[in-house]
Amino acid sequence: APAAIPFAAGATIPLRGVGHRVVATGRIRGRVEIDADEIGPLLLVPGEAQHQSRRLVDWLKAEAGADLRRQSQVHADTLGVNVMAVSLRDQTTRWGSCSSTGRLSYNWRLIMAPDFVLDYVAGHEMAHLRQMNHSPAFWRTVEQALPDMARDRTWLRAHGRELMAYGTGGD
Repeated sequence: APAAIPFAAGATIPLRGVGHRVVATGRIRGRVEIDADEIGPLLLVPGEAQHQSRRLVDWLKAEAGADLRRQSQVHADTLGVNVMAVSLRDQTTRWGSCSSTGRLSYNWRLIMAPDFVLDYVAGHEMAHLRQMNHSPAFWRTVEQALPDMARDRTWLRAHGRELMAYGTGGD
């Protein structure tokens, strides 16, 4: 398993597949903001030191929720199915799940993966609303929504475990 990487000032964490350095702003109030300096992208995190990790996780979850709701709806429209609800979880072995009633559950850590990976998981789960299995018909449905699914799936298999290390160890 990869070494734990806490959400702490000075750490570099991926956001939509791009590394961002975490910087404490020194302000007590405010929202997490995206910025950049001469070195690269930044995540500016306000709050007292003991609360910064939680603030960053809350912000990442909100970003994940917005992206996953949007992409789920895109794929629902493509596949002619309905999204009933989207929730976020902190699973250690799953990226998403789907009930036959259209309730979707996603791992919030998908916000750290490149956009095409988050999109793949959303499309994969939406395909389950047409095929509640992993049959050849299911995979044809996924491919209907995601013609590049092999690339997306390969990335997730190769790097997904790394994403699980972020936010652990001191949070």
